[in-house]
Amino acid sequence: MQLNDDLNGALLAGRVWNPERKGPALVTLRAGRVNDITSPEAPTMRDLIERDDLADYLRNAPGTDLGAFEAILAQSDPDRNETRVHFLSPADLQAVKASGVTFAESMVERVIEEQAAGNPDLAQDIRARVARVIGDSLRGIVPGSDQAMKVKEVLRAEGLWSQYLEVGIGPDAEVFTKCQPMASVGWGACVGLHPISKWNNPEPEIVLAVDSRGRIRGATLGNDVNLRDVEGRSALLLGKAKDNNASCAMGPFIRVFDDSYGMEDVRRAELSLRVEGTDGFVMDGASSMTQISRDPEDIVAQTLGRHHQYPDGMMLFLGTLFAPVQDRDQPGQGFTHHVGDRVTIAEARLGALVNTVRLSTECPEWRFGAAALMRNLAGRGLLTG
Repeated sequence: MQLNDDLNGALLAGRVWNPERKGPALVTLRAGRVNDITSPEAPTMRDLIERDDLADYLRNAPGTDLGAFEAILAQSDPDRNETRVHFLSPADLQAVKASGVTFAESMVERVIEEQAAGNPDLAQDIRARVARVIGDSLRGIVPGSDQAMKVKEVLRAEGLWSQYLEVGIGPDAEVFTKCQPMASVGWGACVGLHPISKWNNPEPEIVLAVDSRGRIRGATLGNDVNLRDVEGRSALLLGKAKDNNASCAMGPFIRVFDDSYGMEDVRRAELSLRVEGTDGFVMDGASSMTQISRDPEDIVAQTLGRHHQYPDGMMLFLGTLFAPVQDRDQPGQGFTHHVGDRVTIAEARLGALVNTVRLSTECPEWRFGAAALMRNLAGRGLLTG
């Protein structure tokens, strides 16, 4: 990953594993160097994001140089060698939430998954039928509007109404828990697929960093790894489809909002995706935030408020336009991952998130949770009450 001029001047907050401390360090990037800014004033990313003076603190906090950014990227390997500094997910104690079916194109693919009952062999014929009925009728629809309700009635009459369309064009957003706090992985880590899955894909997304008061403080890149066959069998299997060992990746940094970067940049973001297989297969994809059906601030308001509090804040995946249909193994079966795939999600103002695909049972086990973090910080004298 190369740092362009824009990122070199950005306010970036991340986390790395510090082998000397046998635990995580809060870091920022200064002149291409990774600086440890962990302190009693901000021992965790949760505490940093809560600060009213977040931007000023990042600019001015004393730091210890841990090495060149490129060098630390190079040693952030999938096996998470704890004897070396390597990147972690930028989230720690925050809840990790995700909003689904927020783009018209991917909304149609969810309907196809459901109609196919998770069987990729049936998807191509169903895709053609759905396209004939729906076409471009969902584009530009405001969820919950009178127009959306009219489209709902047309689809119901055609026998194509779906719970996915309900959350896609109905008034209420789908927001689910992607993984537990501390369970997400960062740049260079492996991302995990449950071994029962035979039809799955990456999901390139923008992830918002939101504090406990509902303020959006920054954004990062995310991969909401998805098991299409599992969710396609039943939406009630969403937890099994979405939350497995190493199935959530974020990073490399949270770009903190300041005068040079804010919500309008998120709304205009253009994400690219590349999957490179050890078999020589290459797939390129994209997701444009300009096509999202629900405004990001509305999704935040539906998730956090008087109806539901998150005292440690949250990281909120905003969904994706990307829905892979490119055939890989057999004609008509579309795309599915192979073990060893290298997945790169990039956006000009957020950098690139790179991960390697493995089975969840073969990824390093998640052992460093919230209790381990608290014990580690206490032992380092960073918890002052």
